Amino acid sequence: MEEMIQLIKKWDPFEIGPDGYETEAAEIVQFVYAEDNAEQLGQSIHTIFDLSFDQSLALRDCIQLAEQLLIIKNASSC
Repeated sequence: MEEMIQLIKKWDPFEIGPDGYETEAAEIVQFVYAEDNAEQLGQSIHTIFDLSFDQSLALRDCIQLAEQLLIIKNASSC
């Protein structure tokens, strides 16, 4: 879980620094454990950031992050 949080913070899509995403990182990690589909997870990530920052991200960037998060989740469950 910590690795996922660090990845989300490092992603820093709005360039506000890694400490600006505490709430979003926690929300996203919850979705990671509930979702196995990268596109659906990417849509959830997109929505979380849109609601938190009132700015839209490219959905494809959110899906790429989702893919990386799912890789971490699957590697840790083995």
